Amino acid sequence: MVRVRFAPSPTGFLHIGSARSALFNWLFARHENGKFLLRIEDTDRARSKDEYLNEIMESLKWLGMETDEELVFQSKRLDIYKDAADRLINDGKAYREGDAVRIKKCEEKIRVQDLSRGEIEFDPEILKDEVLIKSDGTPTYNFACVIDDADMKITHVIRGDDHISNTPKQIMIYEALGLEVPKFAHIPLIMGPDGGRLSKRHGATSIMEYKQLGYLSEAIVNFLALMGWAPGDNREILSRSDLIKEFSLKDVNKTSAIFNIDKLNWLNGQYIKEMDPGKLATVVMPILQEKNVINENFDREKLTNLVELYKTRVRTLVEFPTHLNPFYTKNLKREEEAVKKYLENDETRKNLVKWRRELSSVDPFVKDRIEDSCRKTAASLGIKPKELIHPTRVAISGTTTGAGLFEMMEIMGKETVFQRIDEATGSGAL
Repeated sequence: MVRVRFAPSPTGFLHIGSARSALFNWLFARHENGKFLLRIEDTDRARSKDEYLNEIMESLKWLGMETDEELVFQSKRLDIYKDAADRLINDGKAYREGDAVRIKKCEEKIRVQDLSRGEIEFDPEILKDEVLIKSDGTPTYNFACVIDDADMKITHVIRGDDHISNTPKQIMIYEALGLEVPKFAHIPLIMGPDGGRLSKRHGATSIMEYKQLGYLSEAIVNFLALMGWAPGDNREILSRSDLIKEFSLKDVNKTSAIFNIDKLNWLNGQYIKEMDPGKLATVVMPILQEKNVINENFDREKLTNLVELYKTRVRTLVEFPTHLNPFYTKNLKREEEAVKKYLENDETRKNLVKWRRELSSVDPFVKDRIEDSCRKTAASLGIKPKELIHPTRVAISGTTTGAGLFEMMEIMGKETVFQRIDEATGSGAL
């Protein structure tokens, strides 16, 4: 059975590049009906923190990549590493150097049939007597990694190509211990748009930052999968089940993937657009409450109608508060330039007052009847409907952009619409 692992160190938050490595492992395991395991590499006790571990676990859970077995913590396995080092010393394959332990270097070429990159050959000249146990008693990365992967029965090691230089060192240790060497697949790193390593200067880097910025986990998973891999046929929107069905290590690109925020924004917008409005309302609700747009006594049906109306106009969830605030606020703030352009003309205000009077007889107050009233009023005034539509939009929402005006007016309700037109025109007459 295929068994793969993701092995983060709790010395920082889950980076988007590391999340992509985890995803490729998870997809491969699911495609092969295998197991996806998690190992916490926490031997650096000075830098390892619970807050980082909790964030890593929360991030993986949000992305839908929870482990199939219990977590393995390296910090609880120190005696196992020391025993393995002692075995190598007893076998004459390693030696003590003060309080440290070193393995005797390999003298032959090491060849790896990389599942992504093809055959890689390593000359023995690049190797040295590698440290296995440091003078403080803790294992080196390569030694602990080999022992753990063997004990966890890992069959495939899928990781970033920055680990290629570690591969011959690890194979040397596998062979010295008489352990079966797993298959390796090294995937290219994610680079910034400028060709440099992805970093803070390119924007958010941790997974939880993207959640806080209003991205959906489905979109992030889709986006990460397409950075360095593609299913063919130019398909870009793939569900988790599609990704699992199509994923193959042999189709992973050999060149670095470029992080493209515009593509992520587009993908996220597509997922928002296709989401069920009831589910979307549930997802958006805490964001609106945090921004004090709605309180705990909000109208669920109204919110569902609003997210349905605006979901095609946003790319991230955090854009909803700006769009929806006019439907809930008691103190509407109108954009100064919009007011100057559409509401300072006396004739325009008079026309709005006339339409407001006509609207009083519209019942039920629904978009089709509102639109019909608008067109009839415009015709009677000898003006184009847009000469009522644009000023009304500014009057009721405070801005020149938004969803369809008549849909907005229906959801906002007659009372609020009338109140805001009265405010904008200085008229309270029916």
